Amino acid sequence: MDELRHVGPRLRAARQSRGWTLDDLASRAGMSASTLSRLEAGKRQASLELLLPLTRQLGIRIDDLVGLQAPDPRVRRPVVHRDGMEIAPLAPEGSAIHTYRITYPPVATLPELRVHDGYEWLYVLSGRLRLRLGDQDLTLTRGEAAEFDTRVPHALSAAGPRPAQVISIFDASGARMHTHTQQP
Repeated sequence: MDELRHVGPRLRAARQSRGWTLDDLASRAGMSASTLSRLEAGKRQASLELLLPLTRQLGIRIDDLVGLQAPDPRVRRPVVHRDGMEIAPLAPEGSAIHTYRITYPPVATLPELRVHDGYEWLYVLSGRLRLRLGDQDLTLTRGEAAEFDTRVPHALSAAGPRPAQVISIFDASGARMHTHTQQP
């Protein structure tokens, strides 16, 4: 029950952020200032009977006091080398949205066009990226982004003599991501 040790300090911080004294909050919540003081100091066990009136008065949720420890956010997946590309996964295995840092090597000929379900958003970090999308043949440079339906025939490669490095976000279900807003 390591999460419970944070209840007292978080309760005190919420009270103090409103500029209330122990007496102010205790009287609003219908308890003694001594009980509240012991609760904030961790010398009294937190219970729903005590926390519900306090959280109501403070306008916070019990979850704001308990707050479970977040899991380790780091993504530790191996880099994959395929067809000369270096593909570094940036999202956990099994994520609904697949995110990668991809380095495309310079090539003499553009890879074959391919089609698959989904939607892709990409951002060029460095180099120049050639994007063949249907009848369009585009070159994107550092700082440019593109989004497209992957059911349109497409191919990607570095444009020129240097590799192109991109961030690629792909949603296999085909949910469209928006990189721009409509002008009023």
